[in-house]
Amino acid sequence: MEISTFFQQLANAVSLGSLYALIAIGYTMVYGILRLINFAHGDVFMLGSYFAFYAIVAIALPWWVAFIVAIGLTAMFGMGLERVAYRPLRDSPKISVMISAIGASFLIQNLGVVIFGGRPKSFPSIPLFDTVVQLGSISVLSVSLFIPVVTFISLMALMYIVNKTKTGLAMRAVSTDLDAARLMAIDVNKTVSLTFGIGSVLAALGGILWTMRYPQLNPLMGVMPGLKCFIAAVIGGIGNIPGAVLGGFMLGIMEILIVAFLPELTGYRDAFAFVLLIIVLLVKPAGLLGKAVAVKV
Repeated sequence: MEISTFFQQLANAVSLGSLYALIAIGYTMVYGILRLINFAHGDVFMLGSYFAFYAIVAIALPWWVAFIVAIGLTAMFGMGLERVAYRPLRDSPKISVMISAIGASFLIQNLGVVIFGGRPKSFPSIPLFDTVVQLGSISVLSVSLFIPVVTFISLMALMYIVNKTKTGLAMRAVSTDLDAARLMAIDVNKTVSLTFGIGSVLAALGGILWTMRYPQLNPLMGVMPGLKCFIAAVIGGIGNIPGAVLGGFMLGIMEILIVAFLPELTGYRDAFAFVLLIIVLLVKPAGLLGKAVAVKV
């Protein structure tokens, strides 16, 4: 492989890894607080894309206004989903909450087919993000340059919120011991709802950037990216925010570069994520940056 081709594929890999990392952060945030795998996260990602699409196409809003509206609507939807599907089961066995999450995922997918239609839609072209940028011998879409920047800014903002604010302190208290947090006068419902809201904002950002990078929408578009981003979160150490970012980058880079070096394996591209997951869990069951937790029996 020529050196220019390698760097071209590496640029594509960093772009995809950044998208996986952005979405994986939402998974790991919710798990870090509630020890809950939000299986509907990929479908929230899909809704963010559709909200942005209709805000631009149907309402004719400027793209930046449409994105803000879509992110706001997605955050409200995520908070509403927590209120309806998860909060009533908070004190139930974990298996009940997990079944509710799976049910919510299927419900959103099928409602998407009914409301948005099953036919794929093409996301409108936005010149700022569709420009081809020439970096030496490498040609990349401008959106591929924006994606890592958005991921980095989101990570820094989230780390600041979690580590430097009272809201973050409440989140960390709830993640450590929910009952003790209640005794310390922390509004657990508000904290959990805000966590889902932030996770949904990240899902919406990821969905919008994804559809600008791969401009086709359909109601099932969140299934495979959502599953891969869950895998990325587990690889990095689910519940660990930097770990989710590390897992996302590892997954994206591996997926692109293996196909680039071994094009005959293109048909097995989605399988690489599962292979990497198995290898990491065999070597380090808690994930690369996760910490082993003693379980009482």
